[in-house]
Amino acid sequence: MSGEAIESCVKPVPATLFLIVVCLCFSSPLSGQVPKIEQSNRNAEATAIEHPPKLDGTLDDPLWQSAIPVTDFRQREPYEGEPPTEKTEVRILYTHRAVFFGIHCYDSQPSRIIATELRRDVSQELNDHFEILIDSSHDRRDAYVFEINPLGTQADGLIVEEQGSNDDTDTDFDPGWDGVWTSEARITADGWTATVEIPFATLNFTHSSDVLWGINFKRFIRRKNEEDLWRASRRTFGFTKVSEAGELRGIHDIGSGRLFIVKPYGLARYDKQTGQSPLFPQTGGVDIKYGLSSNLLLNLTGNTDFADTEVDLQPFNITPFKVFIPEKRQFFLENAGVFNFALGDQDQLFFSRQIGIDPLTGNQVPVNGGAKLTGKLGRLELGVMDVDTRSSGPNPYSNFSIVRLKESLWPGSYVGFMGIEKQSGNTLDSFNETGGADTRLVFFKNWVVDAHMAGTQSHGNPSGASDLGASLTYRSNWLEGLVERRKTGPNFNPEVGFVERTDSNETRGDLTLKARPKIAGVRELQFEGFLLHAPDTRGAVFSQEWLTSFYAEFNNGGYTDNDIVHPFTQLITTPFHIYKNIFIPNGLYHFTRHQVSYGSREDRRFTYNFTERFGSFYGGRLNELSIQSNYRANAKFSIGTSGTWDRFRLPLPNGNFSVVLASLQGNYSFNRFLTFTSLIQMDTSNTQAASANLRLRYNYRPDSDLYVIYNVGTQFASIAPSNPPQVRETRFAVKWTYFFAP
Repeated sequence: MSGEAIESCVKPVPATLFLIVVCLCFSSPLSGQVPKIEQSNRNAEATAIEHPPKLDGTLDDPLWQSAIPVTDFRQREPYEGEPPTEKTEVRILYTHRAVFFGIHCYDSQPSRIIATELRRDVSQELNDHFEILIDSSHDRRDAYVFEINPLGTQADGLIVEEQGSNDDTDTDFDPGWDGVWTSEARITADGWTATVEIPFATLNFTHSSDVLWGINFKRFIRRKNEEDLWRASRRTFGFTKVSEAGELRGIHDIGSGRLFIVKPYGLARYDKQTGQSPLFPQTGGVDIKYGLSSNLLLNLTGNTDFADTEVDLQPFNITPFKVFIPEKRQFFLENAGVFNFALGDQDQLFFSRQIGIDPLTGNQVPVNGGAKLTGKLGRLELGVMDVDTRSSGPNPYSNFSIVRLKESLWPGSYVGFMGIEKQSGNTLDSFNETGGADTRLVFFKNWVVDAHMAGTQSHGNPSGASDLGASLTYRSNWLEGLVERRKTGPNFNPEVGFVERTDSNETRGDLTLKARPKIAGVRELQFEGFLLHAPDTRGAVFSQEWLTSFYAEFNNGGYTDNDIVHPFTQLITTPFHIYKNIFIPNGLYHFTRHQVSYGSREDRRFTYNFTERFGSFYGGRLNELSIQSNYRANAKFSIGTSGTWDRFRLPLPNGNFSVVLASLQGNYSFNRFLTFTSLIQMDTSNTQAASANLRLRYNYRPDSDLYVIYNVGTQFASIAPSNPPQVRETRFAVKWTYFFAP
């Protein structure tokens, strides 16, 4: 049977190659691409001033005219290397304590500028926006990013090892870091302008003379779906390519900007879980950030609380594997990229959601406190973390220690090590140790080699506790390819990591051809062929799938993404809990899925997308219809909906059933500093199907907030490879935080 399955898996691959040949015949891979215009001057100049300019969102202050404007932007999208369709100027000033940016985004049709978001740290992809990249250590690898839209709304984050966000938003930066900075913006008769002040302390910058920073700027024009960069304008580079950034010169004799922040909190809460008596805890704690040097940051936290963390969207798991849910808690998000150790796909050697959240129920586990040291010592990047949790319900007390080291090689390349130790009060699982080494090597800017080896040690010291893998990736404007090999032992058990499946000997291949034909309204066409062959470590069939798909991106931001054919072979060795009292029995299953999806243009107040997946499923049939929509009535009010309707027809008792997941999110911003959000969710796979989260946030001073939160349901979702019963909670909380720098 396994030989037949492998043969059926391999046969369709030539069909993908045929599609690629057809695409090559009707369009040159470089259609629509113009030669890259060389940019010889990589320098920007900052001008010294005695006192700060007026920061009202306009450039009326005469001080701005003393600065030499940065103007040499180039398109990355849609026409690589060409001059932008709209002019952009950036002026840079500095005082003893801060750097200032004056931004003028000219626009020939200012009435069509899109600015609809007032909430801080929310994705600005549906808005016009501008981003500033600062590589303050000039290591050409890591950077701070500051983003602003025409309303002055802020978002910020980090780029680590030239990598942006790990989620599905395609954000240029990891949004986990929050800095203290000020911004204002105005829409004017000839476009929009913005003023930004970034204190040197926010950058933890202490050098006082002959400053040399890496610097880059990006402007996005939503209605044109146009991306303009000052540097790194090749499509294969983009804003995260810190090594291609320009240089900022001219800053001399600045004062110390060492970061030192103390942020206490107070919390009053009503908490009631199903089957338990209500609790009325009143507590407090503190977070501290201290810059030991320009390149080393110490984070301390005591009696850590995550009441203000956004709730998870509840998943319904239709696979026999774990569900990956991104981290949202601030202490773990800050500088999280330093601790990244990828094993393949979404698997991670370190997964911070395993600390302080029960992976089965999603219940919070109280955190006594923790410490985190991140930064650089010369070419060595390091991350050290220690977190202590106390006993709660079925979860015993635990201590988690993590060490991450990376030696920088050439830009984008490193060799690294990670060690993780978990100690627990569970006598049957008193410790778990994980160690690994990895490397990332970039050659000729388009070729990337990733490799890792890791192992675990647990109670009883079982064998087969290793994970070895390597991959080769190629990326150009017209072709992307991946070849990967990975072997995961049956007892590989990183308890503070995330591994979707163990006992796997995996081969993965992915080839995508991208073309830009001269078709009205079409920006890019993609044809993809994907193959996964993952028997267990003894060679028996376990998981196989292959895919041929077609993707089209339109000039207005719309898209269509269609899986032409997507067959699976899957072995079930433990009955798979799919719904209530229904389990898919053990056995080897073959089934085929298809997908049709469409996303609307993104320059309208109302946007939507839908996906229909259909075909056979574990001996029966499954149709999945997913719909998402968003309506932005104005800058203050927006509403979003999402829904998934799964219709099962399985050859089992009571096997004909449907599951509906739906959410309704409303947002109202009184201004940039006072916002109200609500999230109503429904999951018919649970007995108590409805849940709600209401949150009022008042940002009464920089990095200081007052939250009022009401929640019915769960805050954090389970990542278990099944669908466990929901643990219901009713919670009302008032949380106050205050930022000050002693």
